[in-house]
Amino acid sequence: MADNQRKKQTPPPLKKQTPQQKQQLKAYKRGPANWLLIFILIMAAIMLIKSIPKNEITWSQFEEYMKNDRIKSLKVAETEIKGTFRAEFVDSQEKMPESFTVKFNQEVFGDSLNELRKDREIEIECKNPELWLPLFINLIFPLIIFGALIYFLFLRNMRSGTGGMLMSFGRSRHRLQSKDKVTVTFKDVAGIEEAKEEVAEIIEFLKNPKKFQRLGGRIPRGVLLIGPPGCGKTLLAKAIAGEADVPFLSISGSDFVEMFVGVGASRVRDLFKQAKDNSPCIIFLDEVDAIGRKRGAGYVGGGHDEREQTLNAILVEMDGFDTNDQVILIAATNRGDILDHALTRPGRFDRQVVVPLPDLKGRLEILKVHARKVKLGEGVELERLARGTPMFSGADLAAIINESALLATMANKDYIELTDLEEARDKVRWGRAKKSRVTDEQDRKLTAYHEAGHAFIQASLKDADPLHKVSIIPRGPFGGATFALPEKDRIHYTKRYCRAFMQVCFGGRIAEEIFCDDISSGAQADIQQATAMARQMIVTWGMSVKMGPISYEPDNGMGKIYYPMPTERDYSDKTAEDIDSEVRTFMDEAYASAKDLIESSKDKVENIARALLKYETLDAHDVKLILEGGQIDKPTVADLIAAEQAKDKNSDEQKAGGNVEKDEPAE
Repeated sequence: MADNQRKKQTPPPLKKQTPQQKQQLKAYKRGPANWLLIFILIMAAIMLIKSIPKNEITWSQFEEYMKNDRIKSLKVAETEIKGTFRAEFVDSQEKMPESFTVKFNQEVFGDSLNELRKDREIEIECKNPELWLPLFINLIFPLIIFGALIYFLFLRNMRSGTGGMLMSFGRSRHRLQSKDKVTVTFKDVAGIEEAKEEVAEIIEFLKNPKKFQRLGGRIPRGVLLIGPPGCGKTLLAKAIAGEADVPFLSISGSDFVEMFVGVGASRVRDLFKQAKDNSPCIIFLDEVDAIGRKRGAGYVGGGHDEREQTLNAILVEMDGFDTNDQVILIAATNRGDILDHALTRPGRFDRQVVVPLPDLKGRLEILKVHARKVKLGEGVELERLARGTPMFSGADLAAIINESALLATMANKDYIELTDLEEARDKVRWGRAKKSRVTDEQDRKLTAYHEAGHAFIQASLKDADPLHKVSIIPRGPFGGATFALPEKDRIHYTKRYCRAFMQVCFGGRIAEEIFCDDISSGAQADIQQATAMARQMIVTWGMSVKMGPISYEPDNGMGKIYYPMPTERDYSDKTAEDIDSEVRTFMDEAYASAKDLIESSKDKVENIARALLKYETLDAHDVKLILEGGQIDKPTVADLIAAEQAKDKNSDEQKAGGNVEKDEPAE
């Protein structure tokens, strides 16, 4: 902690600018020619505004004003007459302007003007014809405008480098972070220890390249990070740059795509050129599958496709790296199966690093990293939260910590409690609890028995995941939910676990049928999950005795030139009928086992449902107490609401009493 504060207080040493950075800085500075051009444009605009006639009137109106003796003075020029009205007419109800302008031609209106001047006391001043203003407006000003357009649209863009004119469309749109700005290190990355170890040699190469050149070794030119969204691929790339203390150029695959043909390839060339100028450095290409898809008739539309040209440019640039370039390309994607083989071959992306979802230990480390920024209570067990978040990514865990901080803040707490973390977990996965929804009593009863059936089977089967809690509070699209708390990360799915999972899915539908004498659509998601599990057991995992250990799952396209259509399959119609029949057998067996289990313990399921109607939420301890025949001793929802209302009432009375005591001495 002290080292971090000392780092923040000590100003960083001045870094020597690279030629590329000096060129970019020079492009942003305004030279004398720019300021002179701006000054000329401002003066031209002022003179143009001054040349516009104000309060212009016609010659007939001018004659009428002269005859009515309303004009005080005149300034006669070659092409116009400027005059002022008498004060009494300006201040009259007509509200005439103080001055006016009328167009004048000596040959046409000269005699008429002399006739109108007779016998009238009018101050007349003859002005010499102006030469420079008409010349400037008619000749010089258009030339200045034309020159400014040429300068800004052509000359300036021609000096901007790659892409030439048209506002430098061909320049790369990467974001450059210097060494001082890349503050992420491996201390900020948790849960992916194996991936960190794989990229450690890249950091060593960027720090000490001569160490590898001594024995003739060549560092991988590209590293491909593959993993689900939110697992820390971008964070890992930043940590590599931070550990190696080198610049970091980041760009997305979609930034190469433009409406103009050839722009993507031009941006690729410009990106690698600037990377070599700033070497040693790291290029991070996010979502590389946007431009790196497999080429061929089944993937993209022909050899002249813009995306294919961009991919070809990347392939050429990666192959054109010199051994001493010290430029490492790191790409990230969650669709590694659709990348072109020329992109992933040795010599380009030599190293493929899998960044998976974190396991139990990884989730605990990630929660500890994000928990540094918030205030946790003394009784908070992050390990319990890590156990209850299987298949959560690092981004999901960060969202849980943030949501729990918001919930504790809204409740005016001084620190985050375990209940806040669990509520935040449920909110991130299933949505906010809808406690204000008005639920019909019949629907509430149906939901209670449905969730009681799930909870009973979950708690009764030893092959299923342990029960965590059950609730009938609506959350997201669901009217209630039963939550499990796995004891460990499940790498392998056994046949017993799969059958227990299917029985838990059917527990809600069976409870509805037995206790409510009816069934509802609330079991839709349960039936879908059970069906998917049964089909996967038969088609993918070979757990069916009848079908045998044979994979009937269609290829995902790894070794094919095209994607298989959803209707395609590699087995006959007779095999498809056998698969459907076996799925039905698995489902019937799970349904029958779950029904026998509930019918043999109706009173226990009934007690769980009644407790849910009373308390709305039960944890694993409460359910265990009910199954053992005990009684729950805790306040109900109505008791909590009444206590909260009484607390608010007492608080208002104390405030009112305090105000009276403060007012008495004043009297």
